[in-house]
Amino acid sequence: MLVGIGLMPHGNPVLDPPDEETKKLAKVLRDIGREFSSVDAYVLISPHNVRMSDHLGVIMAQHLISWLGFEGVELPGEWETDRKLAEKIYNAWKESGIPAVDLHFASRSGQYSRWPLTWGELIPLQFLEKKPLVLLTPARRLSRETLIKAGEVLGEILEGSEKKIAFIVSADHGHAHDENGPYGYRKESEEYDRLIMELINENRLEELPEIPDELIEKALPDSYWQMLIMLGVMHRVPVKLVESAYACPTYFGMAGALWVRK
Repeated sequence: MLVGIGLMPHGNPVLDPPDEETKKLAKVLRDIGREFSSVDAYVLISPHNVRMSDHLGVIMAQHLISWLGFEGVELPGEWETDRKLAEKIYNAWKESGIPAVDLHFASRSGQYSRWPLTWGELIPLQFLEKKPLVLLTPARRLSRETLIKAGEVLGEILEGSEKKIAFIVSADHGHAHDENGPYGYRKESEEYDRLIMELINENRLEELPEIPDELIEKALPDSYWQMLIMLGVMHRVPVKLVESAYACPTYFGMAGALWVRK
């Protein structure tokens, strides 16, 4: 069954918080780790692993290996894929007409069945006890309806499992908060982030699909698509918000939120 959902950022500042807002955010992430310490597995969706425009990815490789940190920060480690759960998710998506690809590298099993992890997975994993996991990737060209449906199918699989599972959504938000940052300053980044936090804190996530394309394009988030999948999961497993926090110590916004099943 699904025990809860954690929305977790993947920016280096949460590892060594530079200000009070980021310290509050890091506390929420530690609380997520404690809340999910007794689960059997995680399903983690990340926007910074394999990138496919119009297919969701299900990583089937047996060994998940730290490979690419952000701005030189190394976070070594190795995790194992829950292959049976990964296969159930992939098969359910295919049977439901969801565009999905099962991904291997080098070998289908054994010591050479290895897959690289990036900061998009490694930073959330620093706050979670080591467990088997399934790594998923979103797709930006799929329709909102398809992404929500993918989440609904995923929610049914997780809820029907005999294992206790946490769904982890790796996401940062607007990336144009600082005129000296790589994307410059855009007011839409502040607008998008403020709206996302309102939808989270006011239990209005059903309004996610109504966010205009123009706002998303100008705000430069990497959160929207996996949050639509998260919304679909919530359609199948009722959850309640326990806590949330937001910080923007650099050019991109970060948020953390913990939901547990009702």
